[in-house]
Amino acid sequence: MMVMGTQSTASPNAADTMPPSMVPGGLFATWRDDVPAGVVVFLVALPLCLGIAVASGAPLISGIIAGVVGGLVVGALSGSPVMVSGPAAGLTPVVLLGIQQVGGFERLLPAVVLAGILQLLLSGVRAGDVAYYVPSSVLKGMLAGIGLTLILKQLPHALGYDGDYEGDMSFVESSGSTTIGSLADALQQIQPGAVMAALLGVGVMLWWPRSPFARVKLLPAPMVAVGVGVALNEALRIALPDLAIRGTHLVSLPAISNGDWLRQLALPDWSALSSPTVWELALIIGLVASLESLLSLEATNKLDPQRRDAPVNRELFAQGVGNVLAGLLGGLPITGVIIRSSTNVDAGAQSRLSAMVHAVLMLLAVLTLGVLLNRTPLAAIASVLLVTGFRLTAPALWRTAWRLGYSHFIPFGITVLAIVFTDVLRGIGVGLVIGLAFIVVEHLRSPVLSRLSPPGAVLTRYGLPEQVTFLSKASIARALNALPAGTRVEIDGRRTTRFDYDALEVLLLFRETAKARNIDYRLVGVPEAELTPAHVRSIS
Repeated sequence: MMVMGTQSTASPNAADTMPPSMVPGGLFATWRDDVPAGVVVFLVALPLCLGIAVASGAPLISGIIAGVVGGLVVGALSGSPVMVSGPAAGLTPVVLLGIQQVGGFERLLPAVVLAGILQLLLSGVRAGDVAYYVPSSVLKGMLAGIGLTLILKQLPHALGYDGDYEGDMSFVESSGSTTIGSLADALQQIQPGAVMAALLGVGVMLWWPRSPFARVKLLPAPMVAVGVGVALNEALRIALPDLAIRGTHLVSLPAISNGDWLRQLALPDWSALSSPTVWELALIIGLVASLESLLSLEATNKLDPQRRDAPVNRELFAQGVGNVLAGLLGGLPITGVIIRSSTNVDAGAQSRLSAMVHAVLMLLAVLTLGVLLNRTPLAAIASVLLVTGFRLTAPALWRTAWRLGYSHFIPFGITVLAIVFTDVLRGIGVGLVIGLAFIVVEHLRSPVLSRLSPPGAVLTRYGLPEQVTFLSKASIARALNALPAGTRVEIDGRRTTRFDYDALEVLLLFRETAKARNIDYRLVGVPEAELTPAHVRSIS
């Protein structure tokens, strides 16, 4: 029985199996919007992919491979026009510990392949439908929590402090410090050049949409912001070298020549399949990656200005294919990722082409553009992510959550706090528990018996709903116990398609109480044969 939340108005449909070529308008119909958006996502995704690889204890190239496969393969197969897939910070602890447990990254790769196969199986049994039952308060809290965390995590980079890897979303960082600790350290080690690049980038992000240049679709604000940051730093190198941003404060792309990149690839060590740990890791990676992808998909659907609802089971299929290929090619596990997806939306993407463009650029960057990209300040990229984070946790979102009442705002707020002070996956788990608790409480408070007869009628008739579950037990008991002595009452269950054992028990037990209170109590359409009064007495 599903009781996790209010079901979305969307439902799976024929688009679950629609090939990419059948999408109305074709893949290149909106290329003027998608190509620039793909460039922006590439600029943001590149340091994230590298940072996640470093934090996972995996080769740098594995993060790039995951980003390329996530964009080209998952992007092509996905039904979402704007979601971006790639390596995710949420799986970093699993991968890091898994490499240590199985004895090397090559021995972890079979687990990534198996995780992809598991996702294909989950897609086949339509397990993705569970995403429709996540409460909207938790989804909105996830967006706001990620946005707030993104701001707190990017502020140190904007100040020129890069003690934590780009893309980390955990409160407790790999260095042992915390998000707040890193921010405090950054305030004591401010780099003027980085601050200038970040402030200039934020200014461009806010001004550009209102400027006359906004009509030039090939120049979205985030791309201009990063370009201005690079130009500023190059000017500082010449005019004021003491203020120039150098070293760890720049993108650090691994140097790979055209003839050497194949030797950088890690290939799966299939002998690891004899280890039970590999199979356990495959199960964990498959389930966690599926959950994160489904939640990111639902959140991205809400961010999409056109409110296009992407099919969940098709997404699981795309993610499964992506993880199988990533594992075979030596890449990190892939999931849908909300930060890159929200950046994609902000950059004006209209179709899957933007995700594919970002992947092609990432591949070209590794092969040919390393020297140029390694001049990009992380502070310039931080300026884009700071604005993205603010939009995710905008005050309007908080005001709306407050106006919807405490039953919506409390799960929303707790999800936000849990994400900020733990990590995204744990925060969502806490939010789901709290959201479920509020749903159960509201269900228990709402009346199950609806009065069918007019006031003053000799016979009071009550109707039961289509589903009478164990959650209806308390409400039924309260309503029956409140009946005055001498009442004539009839409970009509002919509309009910499902009776839980617990609810039947309450209905039949009341028959004995009704006799003692001189209540004429009748049941219509209730399957009394399934639980006789004698049986009830014997187990009560």
